[in-house]
Amino acid sequence: MTAELDRLAEEFWDAVVAADPAQGTAIGEHRYGDRLSDISPTGRAALARRFEEIQRAVAALPAESDPESALTQAALSQAVGDRLALLAADPYAHTVDAMSGPQASFMSVPSYQPLRDVADGESMLSRWWAMGPWIDQQIAQLRRGSAEGKVPVAGSVQRVIAQLDELLAQPLEEWPLLAPLQAAHDGWSDGAWRAFEVGLAGAARDGVRPAFARYRAYLADEVLAGARDEAHVGIGHLSGGAETYASLARGHTTTDLTPREIHDTGLAETARIDAEIAELSSRVLGTPDLASTLAALRGDPSVHFRSAEEIVAVAEASLARAVEAIPAWFGRLSRAACEVVRMQAHEEQHSTIAYYREPPEDGSRPGRYYVNTYAPETRPRYEAEALAFHEAVPGHHLQVAIGQELEHLPAFRRHSETTAFVEGWGLYSERLADEMGLYSDDLDRIGMLSYDAWRASRLVVDTGIHALAWSRSAAIDFMAAHTALALNNIANEVDRYIGWPGQALAYKIGQLEIRRIRSEAEAALGASFDIRRFHDAVLGHGALPLSVLRGSVARDLDLPVGSETPAA
Repeated sequence: MTAELDRLAEEFWDAVVAADPAQGTAIGEHRYGDRLSDISPTGRAALARRFEEIQRAVAALPAESDPESALTQAALSQAVGDRLALLAADPYAHTVDAMSGPQASFMSVPSYQPLRDVADGESMLSRWWAMGPWIDQQIAQLRRGSAEGKVPVAGSVQRVIAQLDELLAQPLEEWPLLAPLQAAHDGWSDGAWRAFEVGLAGAARDGVRPAFARYRAYLADEVLAGARDEAHVGIGHLSGGAETYASLARGHTTTDLTPREIHDTGLAETARIDAEIAELSSRVLGTPDLASTLAALRGDPSVHFRSAEEIVAVAEASLARAVEAIPAWFGRLSRAACEVVRMQAHEEQHSTIAYYREPPEDGSRPGRYYVNTYAPETRPRYEAEALAFHEAVPGHHLQVAIGQELEHLPAFRRHSETTAFVEGWGLYSERLADEMGLYSDDLDRIGMLSYDAWRASRLVVDTGIHALAWSRSAAIDFMAAHTALALNNIANEVDRYIGWPGQALAYKIGQLEIRRIRSEAEAALGASFDIRRFHDAVLGHGALPLSVLRGSVARDLDLPVGSETPAA
């Protein structure tokens, strides 16, 4: 890799970490552990200029001849463009988010912010004191958006108000922000620890709590009455929304597929998987069609969990089974372990079914598979295994941890968040787990198919909402008709798509491309095809844009490179 490309890769990574310091902390980058992102117009404009300078410099570079350096060049070009597209979308001006807004995300920071010594304590105090001004800046951005005719969605505003009411009603000592006060503090002087205790409590009491109260008052008194109703939830209803959505779709899928092409792909995939579900369920459940299958699954308490402990137990058993099996399917394995963790109380009611958090580079904690245990009686057992294989092993944990351990790659590639690759791999892993013999029975395979249908339906409803003017209820109805997801999960998922345009497109588009690449390799290599070698080729270069993944795998497997255009 040339010195200039190496310099630009480092410059980009520094800009990324500075732009999202909390995420930097989560992955072990502690340079900016005392601050939060700058979401002011001035800060975002400065960040855009920085990315634009990098983009121009990358475009001016001569093509790299070394294959790995060529991948870095392509990945850097894609990543900078994606960052600029997200900045241009200006989400803080019109998004009120029940899933990852400050009332949820700030409360999660203590779960990954280290507190090893006095220096860490000073960083924590500074970041906690920055939360109040950040919330005020969020209010300012929403006011600016409102003045420009960009207003949030009423349902999301109502959910965030409910979250804030619940948070503000809690005694301050129960807030997760004060959980660090229960940490061991060996090596601290009594005076230093006492000063930290007083400072952290003061930041929560005098900084964060009043700011949340101001946020709640602003949403209830100024935003709610004029917010968009459920018939106008898509970004396409905002000025410039159609162009913004097309740009976000390109960024999240790393392809040039249009929203209409993605929508049609989703309809075709949904129909194909519907037929698979109907065929399998006719043998397992004796149901005559898809509608009766979904009704039977949703209406049977015996296939739902009875307690939070059961949810955790199935997740742990699924993870253990997968870890034992992966050496036969992967040559390269991750050094970092993975553990199952219950989602925290402040986030679970309005959150997705589960999520994964990567380990930090220093190995101070394992990767974590967070499971949502809220209202266990609404959570189907038949979904739990596919979920574990997606979020943990052989899904996100294996892919992310391996990527972080590729020490010869620049940092931005080791920690790449290329959505189509990361989520495409997670979805690919759900079907791979069936090849690996990891599912307990056919009912769990129905859950696997339902999850595949869920991601196919995302192509339909995300584009439907943001490009085709679908209502929230139309999106919910489509997903309810084509997946066995619990209805409360479907509602949370649709709200997620409303607040995060385009992200949901990445899963199925990425899976289809990985499957296509594998099918071509199997056809070309015949009996000499080695699944371990294939998986190592896919994961051995970090999370790549789909536009270059096929060529990278072909080179590793000594195949003709050919066309690198992902198929719809």
